[in-house]
Amino acid sequence: MSRHTVVLRPARVEDALFLALLWSDALRRGDRQEQVADVELVVKDSLVSAEQRLLVAEVDGAPAGAVLLKVTTLTPLNLEPVVQAVSPHVLPEFRRLGVGRLLVESAAAYAEELGIAHVATGAAAGSRDANRFMARLGLGPHAVLRVAPTQLVRAKAEAQRPPADRHRDRARAQLLAARRTLRRQQAEQQV
Repeated sequence: MSRHTVVLRPARVEDALFLALLWSDALRRGDRQEQVADVELVVKDSLVSAEQRLLVAEVDGAPAGAVLLKVTTLTPLNLEPVVQAVSPHVLPEFRRLGVGRLLVESAAAYAEELGIAHVATGAAAGSRDANRFMARLGLGPHAVLRVAPTQLVRAKAEAQRPPADRHRDRARAQLLAARRTLRRQQAEQQV
C-alpha cells in the first residue's frame, strides 16, 4: 500500500476553476463562468478576511478537496461563536485517503486558534456517506435547514389557509381592483 502526501494550503485565485468544479452542487445555478467568478470573489474575500480561511487539500501535489472556514455565530439568535466548515468536499478519486478528515480537523484547529468552543458543518440531507462521516467525527445534528422556491412556499402557505380567509382576501382584492378602475375612468372623464 503506497502512502500519499496530503497537505493543506490557502486557496489562490487560480484555484477558482477547480473550486467551481468541486463545489458545483453547492454554487448558485448559472453557467460555469458565473460560478468561477463567484468563487473568485470568495477566494479574494478569504485572503483579506480575519474571519475566513479557504483551504485547498492536495494529494501528491494534485488538488483533491477544499473547505471554507468561517467564523460566525451558532444562530442569528444564539451569538455563541462557532467556526463553520462550509462545503468540505473531496473529489471521489481522492476519498478514503484522509483528505476529508484533514479538512474537518483544520476547522477544529482554526477554532482552537481563535478560542472558539464549537465547530459546525453541513452535509446534504440525502448524502448518507457524508452524514455518517461527520457523525464519526463527533458532529451531531443541531437543526434542519429547509429550502424551497419563494413561489412554492407562497402557494403552499396559501393552500393551508382556511377557505373563508382565502375568499375574503380574494373579495378584497377584487374590490380594490374595481375601485382603481372606477377612479381611472373618472380621471379620464375629467380630462
